Amino acid sequence: MNRVFGRKKAPGPPAPSLDEASGSVGNHMESMDAKIAQLDKELKAYRDKLKTTKSPAVKKNIQKRAMEVLKRKRMYETQRDQLAGQQFNIDQAAFGIESAKASVSTVAAMKSANQELKKTIKNDLKIDDVDELADDMADLMDEFQEINEALSRNFATPDDIDEADLEAELDMLEDELEDDVLEEESAVPSYLQASSLPAHPTSAPGAKVPVAAGGQKVDEYGLPLET
Repeated sequence: MNRVFGRKKAPGPPAPSLDEASGSVGNHMESMDAKIAQLDKELKAYRDKLKTTKSPAVKKNIQKRAMEVLKRKRMYETQRDQLAGQQFNIDQAAFGIESAKASVSTVAAMKSANQELKKTIKNDLKIDDVDELADDMADLMDEFQEINEALSRNFATPDDIDEADLEAELDMLEDELEDDVLEEESAVPSYLQASSLPAHPTSAPGAKVPVAAGGQKVDEYGLPLET
């Protein structure tokens, strides 16, 4: 049977992960960089020898060796650039996988949240209850406004008072105040009124005693004298 159908191939080794592949490529690049650095040292040594060598034959031999070293350097640089391209592709693939996993997690979380939200709205939040609550709040705010207006009302002033009557009463009060002032001025004695008192003494002490209106004797300051 094995000769007719052949044998099933044995499974090969598992494929390396992206991290393993990235590490392997990185090691190869480091090896290439070390070889390129070593070749740069050799090229510098040949250049220094060319500056000091005067023999044409020796110079030609040094130039030939330097050319071989330069070719190897170019080969290693090409390989390093290829490895850098592979490293970039590996990193891009790893980034794509991480982004895909993050997207899957995000979608799963959003599905779970959507189901939880639907469940909450269906069981705990009803649109009729929300409308009723909003109406109750509006009614309470209207009642509160009426309470504030009632508390700020001025109870000392009746609402049926006419402003014309208030102005007439105010004019009467002004007339009464003027009459009171006139009565107070007429009750002041003549010797205390401003017109009967001189601003300065009008005679020296010992002079003739002046006589005020009405026959009352007064002193030089206009004050009545005792009799």
